[in-house]
Amino acid sequence: MKNQEVFNNARQACRDIIHFTNDQVVEVLEQLAADTIRSTDLLISENKKDLDRMSEDDPKFDRLKLSVEQIKDIAADILSVSRLKSPLGELIEEKKIKNGLHLKKIRVPLGVVGIIYEARPNVTFDVFSLCLKSGNVCLLKGGSDAHFSNLAITGILHGVLQKFDLNVNIVQLLPPDRESTAEMMNASDYVDIIIPRGSQGLIDFVRQNSKVPVIETGAGIVHTYIDQQANLTRGKAIITNAKLRRVSVCNALDCLIIHSSRLSDLPFLCEDLAKEEVEVFADEDAYKVLKENYPADLISLAQEEHFGTEFLAKKLSIKTVRNVDEALDHIAEYSSKHSEAIISEDKDMINRFSKEVDAAVVYANTSTAFTDGAQFEMGAEIGISTQKLHARGPMALKELTSYKWLVTGHGQIREK
Repeated sequence: MKNQEVFNNARQACRDIIHFTNDQVVEVLEQLAADTIRSTDLLISENKKDLDRMSEDDPKFDRLKLSVEQIKDIAADILSVSRLKSPLGELIEEKKIKNGLHLKKIRVPLGVVGIIYEARPNVTFDVFSLCLKSGNVCLLKGGSDAHFSNLAITGILHGVLQKFDLNVNIVQLLPPDRESTAEMMNASDYVDIIIPRGSQGLIDFVRQNSKVPVIETGAGIVHTYIDQQANLTRGKAIITNAKLRRVSVCNALDCLIIHSSRLSDLPFLCEDLAKEEVEVFADEDAYKVLKENYPADLISLAQEEHFGTEFLAKKLSIKTVRNVDEALDHIAEYSSKHSEAIISEDKDMINRFSKEVDAAVVYANTSTAFTDGAQFEMGAEIGISTQKLHARGPMALKELTSYKWLVTGHGQIREK
């Protein structure tokens, strides 16, 4: 195993990081935020090396690109994490049982957290910040698409740790080759959990092949349902934001579901999408309404493959339904259980939708673009979990912990 030393160092670092005080962690993160801003030119330069190897038409290009503003936002997120209360040692439950034993359940780190991710250099910063604050060691396995960026970022992280004479092995970057991915997925003696970040293909591959437990941060196949009682102006703004705020991210809108009584509103609802040249794949009913009211080169009849697709681009499918049952059926069939939304003024309809939709985050009268750890005031996120065991939705500090029981007695022994 070529990464054996890396894995050994990570496991050993778990014993070091638990001794870091909260004050030390805050100092490290504050220094990291400052050094990140000071390293802007370096980060942009190294990131450009990665960008030069990727076509701008690739959906991953937008996620790969670092800008001056994004670097400022990254530094701000690091500071946000530094100010959050550490979950470590939090008392979850306490009781004294009949035999006199005193039981406490407290939060503890997961241990070694492995992250397998694609062209998302910001993930490197987020993972380190959250893992440090929650007492976890992180093993990073970035893709070759962002290798220059990730090397530069890891260099900054190690530089900060060295300033404080702390173990740099609490964050390590594995080589970008497939062999390293396979090694991490089989390193069950060293890695406690793996969190994949990226395409559905990557997530499926890790889930199906890893011997290490996996938290699935699934792709976002996102729907928004325009109900019979939807506010038109509000609906238009929400649809536009959910689709166009940033098309390459997992919380972006993929499928607009519309009640048949509101079909005449489609031209208005899609007005801003047309201006931004969003390609629309409409079912027959929606197509009849839009074909004369949407750029001809940007609209076509939807095929089966256009539903249940995470586009990550300026593309959108439209499904017409006759009632909420059909809307719920469509979501149940095609959703990735990430983020789903309803636009309606009918409280009973909102309550039913919220109760029946099986997703990590369900919205009423607002944009799915808010599915984000920072937007949920969690500081940052390590991923959006679409599964139900351990964590669901944006994962931040508490979601990076487990717990243990502390049992105190005064000589009790258990009867045979």
